[in-house]
Amino acid sequence: MTDQPQYQVLARKYRPETFADMVGQDAMVRTLKNAFAADRIAQAFIMTGIRGTGKTTTARIIAKGMNCIGPDGNGGPTTEPCGQCEHCVAIMEGRHVDVMEMDAASRTGVGDIREIIDSVHYRAASARFKIYIIDEVHMLSKNAFNALLKTLEEPPEHVKFIFATTEIRQVPVTVLSRCQRFDLRRIEPETQIALLRKIATAEGAEITDEALALITRAAEGSARDAQSLLDQAISHGAGETTADQVRAMLGLADRGRVLDLFDMILRGEAAKALTELSEQYADGADPMAVLRDLAEVCHWISVIKITPEAAEDPTIGPDERTRGQAMATDLPMRVLSRMWQMLLKALEEVAIAPNAMMAAEMAVIRLTHVADLPSPEELVKKLQDATPPPAGPSGGRPAPQGGGTTQAMASTPAPIHSGPSGPSATGAQTAVALSAEALQHYARFEDVVELIRTHRDVKLLVEVETGLRLVSYQPGRIEVNPTADAAPDLIGRLGSRLQAWTGNRWAISVAEGGAPTIAETRDAAENAVRAEAEKHPLVQAVIAAFPKAKITEIRTEADLAQDAAEDALPEVDEEWDPFDED
Repeated sequence: MTDQPQYQVLARKYRPETFADMVGQDAMVRTLKNAFAADRIAQAFIMTGIRGTGKTTTARIIAKGMNCIGPDGNGGPTTEPCGQCEHCVAIMEGRHVDVMEMDAASRTGVGDIREIIDSVHYRAASARFKIYIIDEVHMLSKNAFNALLKTLEEPPEHVKFIFATTEIRQVPVTVLSRCQRFDLRRIEPETQIALLRKIATAEGAEITDEALALITRAAEGSARDAQSLLDQAISHGAGETTADQVRAMLGLADRGRVLDLFDMILRGEAAKALTELSEQYADGADPMAVLRDLAEVCHWISVIKITPEAAEDPTIGPDERTRGQAMATDLPMRVLSRMWQMLLKALEEVAIAPNAMMAAEMAVIRLTHVADLPSPEELVKKLQDATPPPAGPSGGRPAPQGGGTTQAMASTPAPIHSGPSGPSATGAQTAVALSAEALQHYARFEDVVELIRTHRDVKLLVEVETGLRLVSYQPGRIEVNPTADAAPDLIGRLGSRLQAWTGNRWAISVAEGGAPTIAETRDAAENAVRAEAEKHPLVQAVIAAFPKAKITEIRTEADLAQDAAEDALPEVDEEWDPFDED
């Protein structure tokens, strides 16, 4: 009884063995071919790219090409290894003694690198070069990288290093500068579909083009992922594999039904959208996958709206393409942008929710609710079209009530002297000898306030600004009208402080009338701006539509210009040199 050959998965069975078998990496293949032809083979290579694009496979092909001796045993380094000599066969089977593969994910320390450093001085046992292939090299520790630097920069002539990584940013720049870097690209959809069709034909499997398109889209540019999914789809189909079978295998919703759900959401049909979501869930679609498909459709339509040629995607069927183009024409970009942001938030919620289906249903309800809400531009237009409030008697804005500010003294003031010598009922007859020369610095009442501020008497400053209305002022003599909430001893304390600070007596008397307090004057400008804003027709329309709305802040053009000036970067006269000691 003969042993049956063990089954080999498609990703290994159809692994490229030469550069001619590599798909989607034309730039890298061209560079390596030219380097081999000119005998300019670097001492170290680093391959980077997403999973399944051929990083380790490329490393093995390079190792084969450098050690291939041809069928006759007399060949040299080549980009077209024969695949028949002992070195080619042993390298592809992973058992060549001079081609050592190391997984940096499991061997990350300095001790593992020290083994390489100690062994590089010995020549290859049978091959032309001793080659070290380190996969997932970014997993090495910092000390391990540092230990490798010197050997990597000046290795012996018979030693070559080939690194592979999916996280090139985690590799130190000191290592990158010593390597020749190749970025392996994602496989284009057209190339991927052609590769899968070739493999399916070689395997004698029947699979529809639409099914291959679904596999290609799910693989996201990875050849290994696509071949693994094809292997699974062939087994799942057990005959001709259709798109519905692949969709069920991947847990995806029908693309046409996703477009239907997308259309229902945009029309605000919440009941129909929830029913469609439930039916897709009952058919095996994962709620997360449905929302992800909705986000993909939203992105696809947005891109088509900007670049119409993006609709010519080989993974998209003709019916879907027609519907997508129609949606891109009808939907404004602001609606698509708003839906994209809400879908991103919904994906986060579904990922952490205890019940994914409930979270998905709530997301659909929110999406349908905002579908018929007006955009900011439409809302502003509606408010501008609203009927403005009735004008005042002059035909313009309503005249302000209350009249202007009045500053006058009462006809019969009742002065009371308050100073260091005590109160007096006949303050007008009391002569206070003041030195005009000493008081010439206080020609205005504002100078007195500044004097209080200079001496940092905060309490007195606040009381003067909020509790005294100025009636008249002369250097050394002040008439004020205290407010109802002013402190009873305010006038006495003000007089004593001024005498102590200036060295002269100040006569402070009480009178009726007076101008607004300093605080009232200071707030008057803000109140005037607020009052003017409240009279604006657009603001009144907003308040009429939203009765509880309040004006919380008013930004003038001057404020915006000042903020912009503060946020602007300072101009640099000359470029700063960190090494300039001056």
